[in-house]
Amino acid sequence: MGNRRLLLAALAGLLLCLPGVRAAVSPQEAARLGRDLTPMGGEKAANADGSIPAWDGGIAKPPPGWKKGQHYLDPFAEESPLFVITAANVQRYADRLTAGQKALFEAYPDTYKMKVYPTHRTAAYPQRIYEATRKAAVTAELTEGGNGVRGAVIGVPFPIPSNGLEAIWNHILRYRADTARRTVAQAAPTRSGDYTLVKFNDASLFWYHQPGMTEDKLNNIIAFFKQKVVAPPRLAGNILLVHETLDQNKEHRKAWVYNPGQRRVRRAPNVAFDTPGTASDGQRTSDQFDMYNGSPERYDWKLLGKREIYVPYNSYRLQDPKVKFKDILTPHHINQDLPRYELHRVWVVEATLKPGARHIYKRRTFYIDEDSWQVLAVDQYDNRDQLWRVSEAHVINYYDVPNLWSVLEVHTDLQSGRYLAMGLFSEYEPHRFNVPMNQKEFTPAALRREGRR
Repeated sequence: MGNRRLLLAALAGLLLCLPGVRAAVSPQEAARLGRDLTPMGGEKAANADGSIPAWDGGIAKPPPGWKKGQHYLDPFAEESPLFVITAANVQRYADRLTAGQKALFEAYPDTYKMKVYPTHRTAAYPQRIYEATRKAAVTAELTEGGNGVRGAVIGVPFPIPSNGLEAIWNHILRYRADTARRTVAQAAPTRSGDYTLVKFNDASLFWYHQPGMTEDKLNNIIAFFKQKVVAPPRLAGNILLVHETLDQNKEHRKAWVYNPGQRRVRRAPNVAFDTPGTASDGQRTSDQFDMYNGSPERYDWKLLGKREIYVPYNSYRLQDPKVKFKDILTPHHINQDLPRYELHRVWVVEATLKPGARHIYKRRTFYIDEDSWQVLAVDQYDNRDQLWRVSEAHVINYYDVPNLWSVLEVHTDLQSGRYLAMGLFSEYEPHRFNVPMNQKEFTPAALRREGRR
């Protein structure tokens, strides 16, 4: 009888690890959200030595003196670093660094550094997102194979995750805004520091998060996204349109491109996985946009637990209009005098390429913020299992929403000595959130009309 109980327990544990099978979070567990856990599932309490403070609600409204339409004021502008990590002292802090960060110190010992500041848990979201997350906690489940989610809408589906797939779906379905219009630039500097700015106008309608949304109304669409290249002239006029889906088993994402030379709209089924990102000079894959996007089907996902590490956080200086693009873009890596690093708790998720699946990255390690489900850093390994690319999302609280989202993504290629900086906007107008949008703006016919204007 005892052996039988052990066998049944072992089988139950195995089932919990299989994609598409999970034990529902009980109402008692879900009741922890907003009590000992934050409304998004992070640990509310401080860490043991107080270097990570307790979460107290984050920044839920703009600070005094800020007006809508301005770049974001830095609430911590007067703070000085606690210390600076360099190649000379990196071993002292090694247990709180990612493999990728340590590799950057090794690759660029004379220039790479990390300025570490006091930790501020600034992540905050609208109350309706918290309420939807609490509701989803007891109803959400992965679809067969883990390639979709059902039983959830508006909120994060798995605030108390039991496996790596649930954690990565939390990132994919985290709240950024109802809508967003952005003018941003990206650059891929050469080893010498030369670069060409690529300027984009993009628009996002986050369908999953719309007030009053239901699963039926979703029609399996998470978000509508449109990205137009406006500079340089040789690339200007190219437009990408994406309809991102929730259940990838039913239907993969739908994508179209408009080519101004051909003056035609065409389906683009290959805008996914490891195809090169738009105008990225081969420095990122399509699924690295927003740190990770799209179907998780090509990887096995393992939740490794939590770590306390130094991550980019509250980097308001990277969008300060006094800071120019040329101040940020330096050879080999961005100017490390500008970003801010803080000690935070992160979920660690390892993605390993499935047997028979194809991708240029054999393995990826994700570091996901416990307070927001934003992926903050990723280590990417090639097919020799050698660390290849290191990614970081430098985030701020856009407190007029509020949300926590990147102000700059940086993908550094250790093998080529180059990097890609995405999302630069200190020289452009600030992002516009929650502006009126209509689904009709995100159709192939609208794409054709916009391309020909």
